[in-house]
Amino acid sequence: MRYALILFLATGLSWTLRAAEAASDRLHKVLDQYMEERLKLFPFEATSIGDPRYNDQFPNSLSDSYRGQQHAFYQKYLAQLGQFHRDSLPQSDQLSFDVLKREMTLGLQEMSLLQGNGGYPVMRHMTINQFASFPIDFVLYGSGQNKQPFKTVKDYENWLKRMEGFPRWADSAISDMKAGLKARVTPARVLMVSVVQQLDEVANSGAGSGVLYQPLREFPAGIPASERERLKTAYTRALEKKVLPAFRKLRNFVQNEYLPNCTSTAGISALPGGRDAYLMLVKHWTTTDTSPDDIHALGLREVARIRAEMEKAKSDAGFKGSLKEFFDYLRKDPKFYPFKNDEEVLSHYRGIETRIAPRLKDLFGVTPKSRFEIRATEKFRAATSSAEYMEPSEDGSRPGIFYVPIPNAKEFSPVRSESLFLHEAIPGHHYQISLQQENKEIPKFRRFLWYGAFGEGWALYTESLGKELGVYTDPIQYFGMLSAEMHRAIRLVVDTGIHWKGWTREQAIRYSLENEGMSEAGVIAEIERYMAIPGQALSYKMGQLKILELREKAKRELGAKFSLRNYHDEVLKDGVLPLDVFERKMDRWIAAQKK
Repeated sequence: MRYALILFLATGLSWTLRAAEAASDRLHKVLDQYMEERLKLFPFEATSIGDPRYNDQFPNSLSDSYRGQQHAFYQKYLAQLGQFHRDSLPQSDQLSFDVLKREMTLGLQEMSLLQGNGGYPVMRHMTINQFASFPIDFVLYGSGQNKQPFKTVKDYENWLKRMEGFPRWADSAISDMKAGLKARVTPARVLMVSVVQQLDEVANSGAGSGVLYQPLREFPAGIPASERERLKTAYTRALEKKVLPAFRKLRNFVQNEYLPNCTSTAGISALPGGRDAYLMLVKHWTTTDTSPDDIHALGLREVARIRAEMEKAKSDAGFKGSLKEFFDYLRKDPKFYPFKNDEEVLSHYRGIETRIAPRLKDLFGVTPKSRFEIRATEKFRAATSSAEYMEPSEDGSRPGIFYVPIPNAKEFSPVRSESLFLHEAIPGHHYQISLQQENKEIPKFRRFLWYGAFGEGWALYTESLGKELGVYTDPIQYFGMLSAEMHRAIRLVVDTGIHWKGWTREQAIRYSLENEGMSEAGVIAEIERYMAIPGQALSYKMGQLKILELREKAKRELGAKFSLRNYHDEVLKDGVLPLDVFERKMDRWIAAQKK
């Protein structure tokens, strides 16, 4: 009898394991199919990750038919997930299930806002701004120096086909913006001034000049002369007959018709449907259900805490005046502007990379295989860009790139350079994104996923690792790190202030100037960035605070068993995750370490 019971239990366990394996296999097939369909639906995304199959395609993402395809895509995969019992899946699959379900649910909510279900489609009319603008992305793709490859004849022919799509997109953008004018749903007028300046750079470039002509000036050696002439003729015709006229049409519409009639209001919540849109954007960017009011209060507390630390760091630096006077000193003293040319700035950042390299192994057991480079941001966008990281391609043909905007090297201050490098480059974005893409143990769709709360939160968190990595030895650079953290704390206050509490642009500028040392011009550019992309600026601090909170929890519960190196490896192991999913994962890891 006992033997029969054991046999029965063993048989039941075996059946359960086989059923779980079968469910896992089915889920992975769904995830693979999802990624294949996604790349086909979003061909520029495929190009950005180094998948060349759709490099010639340019669907009109603003058309009703395309939006209908998106809606059906999200519905399809949400329904397919409904066929699985989540809790019976292995834990690694539960992560994938949770992530994809969130993606599809949020995608449908965003489509609802675009289509106006239950409110006015405010997001449909936010087509273009100075910070996140498809026309600028298009120029970067076509520059020959970015994600679109220009190595073979086929590559050039792919871009020729893609150029055919830009006039259609521009016409749809103008149509959406005209509808927005009628409904009094527009971005703030001040943002469009910068957009006109950006479009001017492209629209008014002469024949053969400008960024979009760059691939014709540097043909790869493998392309024969006869093909070069043919491609140059076709390429020039496409630019001069289609692409540049479309840029001029868009530029003239924004300058003459759109800009004069845009709103003077800074925040999205003042627009029809704007409060619902902002709630969705807060959820999207923070991956939490935290309310704008709670985020605003958290920001005020963080500003007060960091300000006290800055006062101490100022004293440690031997400065006797007020914090505002210290800001002015750092901003105006000539010794903080040591560079004469772009190469000196880039060499300074390469020096930081060299200094931290020997210590990285103490904090990370797993490091990226992807190559890494430091480059100056292209001049046409340097004046309006922030430092940024561009991820490597999957096949390794494109390295991870830390872009440094240098409008004028003689006006470039290195005061915050160490914390900036840790954030944008190593071990910030380059480690997190490269390790995620290189991890073949997670489904492909997660290897190329992005959540600002996790990714930007990680990058901000790594700024606090400077002393362990051998930087911040100069008290001025440590103060620079605190200034960078203060900048992200201020974002919690001003983003929610502008888009939820009715703050004016000027009110947000004043608050920033009172609490950080950035120049007024720099503060204005930042505030206008927050106006342009509501909610995005919240992600940094929300993610950083969660990673710090869980690190302290792990140290407290594990005691002598805690290893910062192991903690970092676990944080990065599964790629970006929504913060609630990430917290559950780390709680399981802490429990496992205890055993």
